Amino acid sequence: MIWSLFLRSLSVVLAVAAIAPGAAIALPKHGHALLGDLKYGPDFKHFDYVNPNAPIGGTARQFAIGGFDSLNPFIVKGRAAAGIGLIYDQLMASSADEASAQYGLIAESIETAPDNTWVIFNLRAAARWHDGTPITADDVIWTFDTLRSKGHPTYRTYWADVATVAALAPTRVKFAFKHGDNKELAHILGQLTVLPKAYYTTREFDKTTLEPPLGSGPYRVIELEAGRSITFERVATYWAKDLPIARGHNNFERIRYDYFLDQTVALEAFKAHVYDFRAESSAKDWATSYDFPALKQGLVVKEEIRHEVPTGMQAFVFNLRRPLFKDRRVREAIAHTFDFEWANANLFYGQYVRTASYFSNSELASSGLPAAEELAVLNPLRGTVPDEVFTKAFAPPATDGSGQNRAGLRAATQLLAAAGFAVKEQKLIDPKTGGQVEIEFLLQDQRFERIVAPVIRNMERLGIKARIRIVDTAQYQKRTDTFDYDMIVGGWGQSLSPGNEQIDFFGSASADLEGSRNLAGIKDPAIDKLIELIINAPDRKTLIARTRAFDRVLLWNHFVVPQFHIQSYRIAYWNKFGRPAVTPKYSLGFNTWWVDPAKEAALKRGEAQLKGQ
Repeated sequence: MIWSLFLRSLSVVLAVAAIAPGAAIALPKHGHALLGDLKYGPDFKHFDYVNPNAPIGGTARQFAIGGFDSLNPFIVKGRAAAGIGLIYDQLMASSADEASAQYGLIAESIETAPDNTWVIFNLRAAARWHDGTPITADDVIWTFDTLRSKGHPTYRTYWADVATVAALAPTRVKFAFKHGDNKELAHILGQLTVLPKAYYTTREFDKTTLEPPLGSGPYRVIELEAGRSITFERVATYWAKDLPIARGHNNFERIRYDYFLDQTVALEAFKAHVYDFRAESSAKDWATSYDFPALKQGLVVKEEIRHEVPTGMQAFVFNLRRPLFKDRRVREAIAHTFDFEWANANLFYGQYVRTASYFSNSELASSGLPAAEELAVLNPLRGTVPDEVFTKAFAPPATDGSGQNRAGLRAATQLLAAAGFAVKEQKLIDPKTGGQVEIEFLLQDQRFERIVAPVIRNMERLGIKARIRIVDTAQYQKRTDTFDYDMIVGGWGQSLSPGNEQIDFFGSASADLEGSRNLAGIKDPAIDKLIELIINAPDRKTLIARTRAFDRVLLWNHFVVPQFHIQSYRIAYWNKFGRPAVTPKYSLGFNTWWVDPAKEAALKRGEAQLKGQ
């Protein structure tokens, strides 16, 4: 016995010695931090922001707007049902109290190459589909290949640097990269949602479907009414329920989404307790529409919870595919038509902060003049980016809040004149077409009409013929997927570790790719170079400097008219829930809440009393 152990130990030593001198060994790890260290060690029991002893049971009812016609969220066709991601698992799962850290889910461990040219995922032997069959490396490979060839076009952009994927064993899969510069790629692949290869041998993957798919996640679809509602049921035999990353999560027995035509109808349905939980997006509704008996009697809770989530950029987005918007001076002029100070006081009840960065509410946001580290990034791009990047601190146009905005409109007129536009008979004439400048705002949410209307009035004062077009969600998705609009209310959420997704947001390669998130149609070699630098950032300090430089270039190009953001969650819910004592930094954590039986019983008594009054 001792001799056999010695021989096995010797074989390991010889194998290590056979590696090229100086080469580092990639050891399996329980998690992966994009930049920095993991908060939770290999023996952690659960995340700090959960209640590991939360009761299981009850129903959580939520809402969605519009409708759905598909249960396939991975293709550009159709409108996928809300919550459909609940039925699937990923290779790894993110922590909500760390910046860009994830821990093994389907993958028990991860190995990354010292030179960043490959990543290996070791799958858990216990990982199972809902039909009891194991999740294998073949499923991972089939998923990757299918999503890249038949899935939403963004997958091809996101995974462009992957050269090959191969099974090293039934539960071991290796992704090899084209080069070692993309520091984020291993992390991105950990986010891969794995799909069942065998299930799709008799089904067409790239078609919309209302057949509940086979999944592996904590919930399965048990009931749906196309376009109106969908209900998920907790999988009692969920294979991962006792893993540290899953403990304290997925406590509702059922989760239901009801669909409503618009937000106004949805809010009234909430007041009638058609559903239980609401995250409010309207400042006006938050300030004026929650004065109802159930709230006054404590049956409904209304609160704001601060967070540290990067708020990204919400804006009026120009479509640069339209000739009118190709001149930066035109875009800058139109930025003066949005009077945020007046709108915040008169429409938003003072609840918002003006957005002045694509990475707002984070350390990645630029401010002031560029620091030395940023200049090192920007100097090689002089002459290809706006001069103001180097000489001025960016700030959106500001007004006195009176609603007159005379100074802003004068500045806009001067910019338009410099671009060759002239006013004739109170009409702004486009020098290229000889006709009046016309702009259409494409909207899907009627509540934005009151925000756009003052902008249109200011545009009319400049001689622009502007209008609003409100369409249903299906038409809106089709028109935005095909970039059929002049201006929209759009935006980009951001993480604390930006990377490959910036190609889809702002890269030249995605500008003409149907369904991409390059809403503005940006094609700019300098921006492409900055994205490449962000993706290849070797450490956190460098990433911050490069992202701030990138932010400046985006801002000074005036691709959008920045709107506003809030640094809190505004939530209202019928008082039947319990929740952990700690809210994670980067998420509301609703998937860690539970139905409290005592509160639910008290709520039912309270509602009965309210109805009897």
